[in-house]
Amino acid sequence: MKRFVALLFSMPLLGACVSQSPLPSSDEGLFAPVGYEALSGWEQEDHASLLPLIFKECRRLANLPPETALGGEPSLPNGTKAGDWVGACTALPKGDAVSPQEARHYFESWFQPYRMKKEAFYTGYYEPQIEASLKRTSDYTVPLYRRPLDLVREKATNGEIVFGRWIGQDFQPYDDRAAIDQGSLKGKGLEIAWLKDPVDLFFLQIQGSGRLLLPDGKVLRVGYSARNGQPYVPIGQVLVRKGLMAKDDVTMESLRNWLAAHPDQVQSILEENPNYVFFKTLPLPPQEGPVGAFGVGLTPGRSVAIDRTYLPFAAPVWVETVFPSETPSPSADVMNWDHLTFAQDVGKDIQGVGRADLFTGWGDQARFVAGNLRHRGHMILLLPRPATTALDWSAFRGSYGQ
Repeated sequence: MKRFVALLFSMPLLGACVSQSPLPSSDEGLFAPVGYEALSGWEQEDHASLLPLIFKECRRLANLPPETALGGEPSLPNGTKAGDWVGACTALPKGDAVSPQEARHYFESWFQPYRMKKEAFYTGYYEPQIEASLKRTSDYTVPLYRRPLDLVREKATNGEIVFGRWIGQDFQPYDDRAAIDQGSLKGKGLEIAWLKDPVDLFFLQIQGSGRLLLPDGKVLRVGYSARNGQPYVPIGQVLVRKGLMAKDDVTMESLRNWLAAHPDQVQSILEENPNYVFFKTLPLPPQEGPVGAFGVGLTPGRSVAIDRTYLPFAAPVWVETVFPSETPSPSADVMNWDHLTFAQDVGKDIQGVGRADLFTGWGDQARFVAGNLRHRGHMILLLPRPATTALDWSAFRGSYGQ
């Protein structure tokens, strides 16, 4: 897995402000406190490389009001509000070098592990790399649209955010996929770029961000802007319902392979999903990941999308599962994968207890892992310990020049 995080810190500031006793848990909650010995492979983790990720999160948290809700189930004792992170962020080691022992000590001093009582289920997502052109040609005929001006975001009576447009006094969903495919947006100047294949567009819309590889070698980054307000229908369910694929065989890779083998059915199958995503260009350099819903850049192999009903943004999440292997051995086609990740994104399909979607990066390996990762495992949530003395974000800002 690619890693792009450099070592930024040294000399931990530990002990003075941290509560060392385990936090209480509710008997009715989904999590139970455990010691670090319960984390399989914790000793082998590269703890020092994780400090820059915590720093990015702390910069984001320091700019939020302390009472900002990060998510998480009600029984969680800490870490569900931005202000809960003041102690852990202020104690971040500073400097240009740090030993593995110091980095590990920082985590063990400032974070309390909570094991999820239910089994977890992990999938993966990635940032597609797609050939594209800024002009329509005989090879590039599939438009990638930006958000139409009359597509708006509103709050429904139940508080849910919905997309659509006003037609008189009625708020209605925007054109569905079939209408857009048939040209309802043609001539409105909404094209960001042109792609070669409607299947590439479809999977770009599922992933929510991507890298457009232009003919001159430049890379244009695009990300989610809005959706049309139509219901999302997974095409895997469509193929299973039609008897064209077995339920247990559905992965991103198997769906791509099926569509490639049945080009005459591509449009009709894709249009079974009326949901449509619009994009915007992103001023991101090629070496950085896309920005997740939490507002920080995603890191391959370290960022996960979660259901905020159960887990809060920013929280470290210890993942224990297995990964698909590109070079399976005679005895196994998966390998153990036990690592610390961070809750930095959400996904429309990532709902329920123990669900998490790992961001695998970009390129062929990232696509392979994301397309084949559908495995169960365990999940341990690390919550910041409360500081024993009164702190506010001014201490963090002062230490790091924020």
